[in-house]
Amino acid sequence: MRLLHNPRCSKSREALALLSARGDVIEVIEYLKTPLSAPELGALFDALGVEPPAAMRFQDDLAKSLGLAATDPRSRDEWIALLCAHPALLERPIAIKHGRAVIGRPPQRVLEL
Repeated sequence: MRLLHNPRCSKSREALALLSARGDVIEVIEYLKTPLSAPELGALFDALGVEPPAAMRFQDDLAKSLGLAATDPRSRDEWIALLCAHPALLERPIAIKHGRAVIGRPPQRVLEL
């Protein structure tokens, strides 16, 4: 399992602890240090079964400062380019396993995989 993780986020830390307690082998990806590429983000949204705005942090100060809203008329590629430039806008944590992914909100959702 891969976990897109932000160690500063309590929900992300909780999800990691839940998975670790089960003894799962986890590849932790600190996506702020190692941002995902556009193709990786495209594959992530496919695995989540959502379009980019559904996995973005619009209540974050960064989104507000950029004037972003989920209803903005952007193409999928434009949203992905925005996330490449500002990876902090990606919701967290996100667990990925066998081509499926879930957003860990609440953290217990990561156990669905």
